[in-house]
Amino acid sequence: MKWRSPQPPLLRGVRGDLILLCLLTFALPSLANPHYAQNITPIIQNQKSQTDQGKLLYDAGRYSEAVQILHQAVQEYQKQGDILKQAATLGNLSLAYQQLGNWKLASVALTTSLRLQGAEPKNQNLLAQTLIIQGRLLFSTGQTNAALSTWRQAEKEFEKAGNKHGSLKARVQQAQSLQILGYYYNAVKLLKEVNAAFDSQPGSIEKLAGLRSLGDALQLVGDLKQSRIILEQSLKVARALNNNTEIGKSLLSLANHALSARKLQQAIEYYKQTVDISPSPQIKVEALLNHVSLLIQAKKYTEATSLISVIEPLLQQLPPSRTAIYARINFADRLMQIDRNMQRSYTVLATAIQIARDINDNHAYAYALSEMGELYEKTRQYPEALKLTQQALVIAQAENVDDVITYQLQWQLGRLLRTQRDIKGAIVSYNAAVETLSKLRSDLVAVNTDVQFSFKESVEPVYRQLVALLLESQTPGRPDPKVLDQARQHIEALQLAELDNFFKEACLQGKKVVLDKVVDKENPNTAILYPIILADTLQVIVKIPNQQLKLYTTKISLAEVETTVAQLRRDLIDPSAIESLKIQSQKLYTWLVKELEPNLAPNGVNTLVFIPDTVLGSIPFSALFDGKNYLVEKYAIAMNAGLQLLDPQPLQRQKLNALTAGLIEPPYPYKEFASLPGIKLELEQINQAGIKTKTLLNQQFTSKKLDNLVQDTPFNIVHLATHGQFSSRVEDTFILAADGPINVREFDNILRSRDQTQQEALQLLVLSACQTAEGDKRAALGLAGVAIKAGARSTLASLWQIEDEPTAIFVGEFYRKLKDAKLSRAFALQQAQLKLLNHPNYKAPTHWAAYVLIGNWL
Repeated sequence: MKWRSPQPPLLRGVRGDLILLCLLTFALPSLANPHYAQNITPIIQNQKSQTDQGKLLYDAGRYSEAVQILHQAVQEYQKQGDILKQAATLGNLSLAYQQLGNWKLASVALTTSLRLQGAEPKNQNLLAQTLIIQGRLLFSTGQTNAALSTWRQAEKEFEKAGNKHGSLKARVQQAQSLQILGYYYNAVKLLKEVNAAFDSQPGSIEKLAGLRSLGDALQLVGDLKQSRIILEQSLKVARALNNNTEIGKSLLSLANHALSARKLQQAIEYYKQTVDISPSPQIKVEALLNHVSLLIQAKKYTEATSLISVIEPLLQQLPPSRTAIYARINFADRLMQIDRNMQRSYTVLATAIQIARDINDNHAYAYALSEMGELYEKTRQYPEALKLTQQALVIAQAENVDDVITYQLQWQLGRLLRTQRDIKGAIVSYNAAVETLSKLRSDLVAVNTDVQFSFKESVEPVYRQLVALLLESQTPGRPDPKVLDQARQHIEALQLAELDNFFKEACLQGKKVVLDKVVDKENPNTAILYPIILADTLQVIVKIPNQQLKLYTTKISLAEVETTVAQLRRDLIDPSAIESLKIQSQKLYTWLVKELEPNLAPNGVNTLVFIPDTVLGSIPFSALFDGKNYLVEKYAIAMNAGLQLLDPQPLQRQKLNALTAGLIEPPYPYKEFASLPGIKLELEQINQAGIKTKTLLNQQFTSKKLDNLVQDTPFNIVHLATHGQFSSRVEDTFILAADGPINVREFDNILRSRDQTQQEALQLLVLSACQTAEGDKRAALGLAGVAIKAGARSTLASLWQIEDEPTAIFVGEFYRKLKDAKLSRAFALQQAQLKLLNHPNYKAPTHWAAYVLIGNWL
């Protein structure tokens, strides 16, 4: 867990200023610090009043006190009849309420401010800044489209006022909304335009802050290369201004960028430089805490302990504020990780609790109580932990905020109730935590990079522990189908959250289709299998046509499942490892299929659709071995993402038009990829199968030409024969073209541009010669991500590269069968694989099992 300084709940993506009514600055979140408070700047710079007192309290993180002072200022200006100052102060008051999570009063303050300004406002800057604040409120409460419209209106008002900096500020905010809404291409385009505008401006604090927020924003949307360039520019400007405070901030952003790029040593060096040069105790503490986290991650506890001694005196320099509270909470968290003596952590948390009470900050108070409850949980003082957790949850819910603290408290309460053997109560609490997480999708997964960094520790366990509770509560042999349905829906929700986390976007909103109905009514020869990997069991929920859900359980550890899958993956790409392959493959067959298989044939099942969990997504289920035969010899097989998918429809056979592209020689400097001389024959096989094609080959196959062809050519199949890689990191998931890698995000944009010009759905995407990243247990995320983001009803992809001749045989047979109106896509794949399996030279699974079908199997 990284340093988390304060920011209003749900506003993790905006780190900026309050009503900057004359002096404008910019800010968006840094990787490790998504909770930054905003700063108030009064509209009249020489104004000395309660507004200034409110500003000081606000900047210090003392939001409750700031609210009181600002409210008094509003009343005073109302008595004086000073409408301009009253409206400005109401905007500031709104942001103070936002920090406290009081969205209702924040909205009332904004509405009143806008009403006072009237239909024809006298101060365009004030109106624009008020709209910026309104946009943040809308964004914070999940109204992303409305926030985008409001920020666009703010940009127009800034332009009317001739305020270029304000206009750029509004555009940076818009880019964030575009990213959350899934318009990645438009977001990046807008940010690049902002960057170009900054280039023409002289060095100043405003330009510096703008560059830094732009760099942070580019980091958020995944453009790490351009983000680093911009952040380095901000550092250069800060040094030219000889401003150590700003130098420290830019170094911190660069450190967080390096952390995001997994350049850990570089991140550490930047954190050190930040501490050396920044005069701000808060910035120093943030950098030190992040540095300590990296040392703990590397198990360098002696070095971490040394830094702990540096942090302690700095904490004493922080004035009473939410910043000081959060700093102590995070400091206590580090202590718990490296110091078995919990007394120090207890003392630090007790101080944080007292500060929260002293400044009347209920949000921070709930957070501090939550952490104290977790400490008691770790020391197995469960009654005390339960009491503190329940107390903190009551406070958090009284704030009427669904935020990170609330879900963590609900999760914590569920864990504690489970220790008390209150299974029903635990399930209720876990369900509440999952519901809160679902409301926070855009915040937690797309914007809150703190959770992005610790997804496996902070989010995934909530879902898995809930599923385990649900399944453990069932009577062996007589499970409740309703409970099984809940369990599979939760595991699918986790998979969706993983994909959100992968893309840093909460925009994967497929049309929900209940697969049970598809199986029972439209495709009664198909069984759906949901293998779920838990800590000490492998659970398989099965839907057989016209039957209720069934549950099959195997006592097996997560470690053994992962070890078996990893060994099978190695054996699959080694033609000489056939005996080891059969051993590992038979293990998985026994765990996943053996017990349920007697129910398949009597019910006419000839197709199996797997909804794979984590590492299982990286293996071909067709290669599971029952001791005599491979699964593909008995069933057509596909994989699916579950309930979040496009409506399954049979392939439109009457007119199959394919856009094909291939790259025989990889471009310089990508010489680590071998040449693929068989690609020309592979693409010819598609033509010979009777599919009409339009082809880009070798130097013609560039991202730009592919984009042009996608927009201009009618097709319902895309077949790409080139090197590619699926990874658990979106930055490392790509296909290779003549002009270099086409990242999965760019590929998504190319195919989306087609949707604007053509009505026909993309029926099939084929990615040939691709492979999953070596050593990446979660590389299947990249495979699933490409399949879903492409918008194709089905995706056929290779998990590893196979030789030219079997590839050509496979591709030709697949497309010939695909044209047969009686065969489904899954059967076309099965027949192509059997063609190779029955070939004297290609019986080993390494030749025929590489391809998997994802999505619609009909």
